[in-house]
Amino acid sequence: MRHSVVLDFKKCRGCTTCIKNCPTEAIRVRSGKATILPNRRIDCGTCIRVCPHKAVKSVCDDFSALKNYRYTIAIPDPALYGQFQNLDDVDIVLNGLLELGFDHVYEASAACEMLSGFARERILKESDRPMPEISPACPAVVRLISIRFPKLINHIAPVITPSEFAAITARQQAVKDTGLSPDEIGVFSIVPCSSLVTAAHSPVGLAHPVLDGAFAIRDVYLALLGPMKKLDKDNLKPLSASGILGVGWAYVGGESAGRLRERYVAVDGIDNVIRMLEDIEDGRLPEADFVELRACTQGCVGGCLNVENPFGARMRLKKLMRDLPVSRTRFVPGGPEQDILQYTQKPEYLPSLQLDPDRGRAMEKMFRIQELEKQLPGLRCGSCGAPSCHAFAEDVVMGRASVDDCIFKMRERMQHMAGNTAADEYLPAPFRRRKEPLQDEDFPAPEGSGAFAAKETNETEADP
Repeated sequence: MRHSVVLDFKKCRGCTTCIKNCPTEAIRVRSGKATILPNRRIDCGTCIRVCPHKAVKSVCDDFSALKNYRYTIAIPDPALYGQFQNLDDVDIVLNGLLELGFDHVYEASAACEMLSGFARERILKESDRPMPEISPACPAVVRLISIRFPKLINHIAPVITPSEFAAITARQQAVKDTGLSPDEIGVFSIVPCSSLVTAAHSPVGLAHPVLDGAFAIRDVYLALLGPMKKLDKDNLKPLSASGILGVGWAYVGGESAGRLRERYVAVDGIDNVIRMLEDIEDGRLPEADFVELRACTQGCVGGCLNVENPFGARMRLKKLMRDLPVSRTRFVPGGPEQDILQYTQKPEYLPSLQLDPDRGRAMEKMFRIQELEKQLPGLRCGSCGAPSCHAFAEDVVMGRASVDDCIFKMRERMQHMAGNTAADEYLPAPFRRRKEPLQDEDFPAPEGSGAFAAKETNETEADP
């Protein structure tokens, strides 16, 4: 599998910030550098956001890939529209993409409207679906479910992503219009996050990729600024084929609104997503029929490959949507699109957390992990290079770490070797033991400030 998120070892300083924020505990710090466990990656981009040294990045395709095809198609995510200030017409962005060298543009938001129509049709005809149904639009969430919540795989809606549907439809139409073979046509998505870059090359619901690459919104944004300023706004090609229901997919709640149903839950942020999945797994959300989950804050407008902050981008999109029709692309039941919309392969359980293929040995390792974890402090300090004591115990049992990597176990060994002499001085300050807890007088305020200043003033006034 080709992952988008990679580490720049030259910039990495082993600060452990990433390991404490990874939702799947996929990162370790060894020998002063971070490393990512390949079988636990979901490419959510959390590590990209939190790394203070910019050592984590998402590798996207380069614009030079357009030269490999005789005819190229751009599939912009609706989150792209929210990056431009004072944008009042989507066609300005779409015509700008043609100026960049693309031969055709197919909006992902138009595909979103098709998916919304298909979902409404399925709701009326199918009643035996596992409830609540979970949106597959966020590849990071789908992979998270495949790794941590395998019981919920059947809850994922059996449809492909909007970019994938747009790619299939646009390529078929281009073959008819140009007479070229499918291999001579390049289809590229313009995406807001690293998980969609990964999905472009390694799709979840399809046996083979239907996209030829993915460009980051931030890169396209910078390239568009010049061509968009030169456009004659009075002579724009009418390229937009989507309305409010499609563009609204750019932020959390937009997909749910497109279903025109009331019993839905829309959740954004990877930590909130995990809590919601835990509730669904425990059966604590029986009344909902649909759950929209987005790993990024505010949805796709909060992706790590965007330019603007998610709240400002959502504001601009809502302003832009005032002048749009409700919908421009409609799903026709029984049409050729119906078969395209459904995925060809079901997401599978990814046993990344499996301790051993043999059940007996796996149980033995699990008991060893539990026993070792009881001996650890449970502080989640990250000094061992693992995100938690449980993860560290697992690393030790699996042979990826040594017990002495824990600074507290090392202290115990030093105390044993040196008798009863204190070894706390070799620990970092937050972890040193004290006979008594710190009091307020241990942290005196600067002279002449706050309560101390008032006390000093009163005493001075009381003097004869």
